[in-house]
Amino acid sequence: MYAVIFRVKAGVQDSEYGNTVARMRELAFEKYGCIDFIAVSEGRDEVAISYWESEAAILNWRQDAEHSLAQELGRERWYESYIVQVVEVKREYSFSK
Repeated sequence: MYAVIFRVKAGVQDSEYGNTVARMRELAFEKYGCIDFIAVSEGRDEVAISYWESEAAILNWRQDAEHSLAQELGRERWYESYIVQVVEVKREYSFSK
């Protein structure tokens, strides 16, 4: 399993931003097999982590035309900066009550 960690320093975010984020999440799950997705924000810092079965799925997602447009809008309008990290999950532990 792989994870994509997307860390953002947010700029101005309008209503189109929220709609775009929702659409990208939907597309990742429905078309590219995203397993899980979680996002949190604190002030202007945002972190989104998505989980995937393979690097190929991540690459296909990255190259999607609609996603590419969203990336361009992010750079032009919504983000001051971002970092993307793709990592392989080597071990997983859990606890549940």
